[in-house]
Amino acid sequence: MKLFSLTCCSTADMPPEFFSSNDIPFASFHFVMDGKEYPDDLGQSMPFDVFYKKIADGATPTTSQVNTEDYEKMWDPLLKSGSDVLHITLSSGISGTINSAKVAREAMVSKYPDRKIVIVDSLGASSGYGLLVTEACRLRDEGKTLEEAQKWLENNKLRLHHWFFSTDLSSYVRGGRISKASGMFGTLLKICPLLNMNTLGELIPREKIRTKKKVISEIVERMAQHAENGLNYSGKCYISNSACYEDARAVADLVEARFPHLDGKVLINSVGTVIGAHTGPGTVALFFFGDMRVK
Repeated sequence: MKLFSLTCCSTADMPPEFFSSNDIPFASFHFVMDGKEYPDDLGQSMPFDVFYKKIADGATPTTSQVNTEDYEKMWDPLLKSGSDVLHITLSSGISGTINSAKVAREAMVSKYPDRKIVIVDSLGASSGYGLLVTEACRLRDEGKTLEEAQKWLENNKLRLHHWFFSTDLSSYVRGGRISKASGMFGTLLKICPLLNMNTLGELIPREKIRTKKKVISEIVERMAQHAENGLNYSGKCYISNSACYEDARAVADLVEARFPHLDGKVLINSVGTVIGAHTGPGTVALFFFGDMRVK
């Protein structure tokens, strides 16, 4: 018996069938491309290949978070039906959407005083956020109470590792995260930055690695260092990529070879349009449960 409803945002970067088959409504972020606004709706309004091709050709999309009205519209039918709600947000370290969710919660609880809305800050992004939603779905389906699920998520979300690398520095230069000179020299030297998320859910550069081959090997080595039970890791592993499936597949192949006890094959998803507006093409991200993150 399901004792609560589960919701999240589009930036969990999971396939449409994940949300539909698991009965998880999501609220869409938005992006503007070439002067037109689109919902971040899992590649339905603008296919991912078209989106990343436009960025590669020089387009500079901008993004906006979920507003309070969107949250209220998503939650109203659930509360009206008599269900409490557990909502998981994109990391507060990279987005202010949790604040909109909290404002919407106050309005909804005033309208439905007998119902509860619990908000959990994922401190994650993309399919790492999606992996936390997957675990919340498991807890819901096992019949856990709203409070039990909330407690598990809060106690375990910082064990969810997010490791990223990028082979294309163009969007980092356009977004002002690195200088033009650094971008030029990085490209010439085939530098692939390796990043992860810290305890505040912020994306932090950790190392500059030369060549794609080396960074693919290194990101899997980081999993070996941090995964729960090391090479005997038996949890799920997700990867997301922005228009570089072959690189993601190379990482997945190494993971599956080194971690024979995984819970299923590595799931490869696309980085969605809102997260992808900031990373650009050429980013691969690896997600798994392990030791507690560090600053």
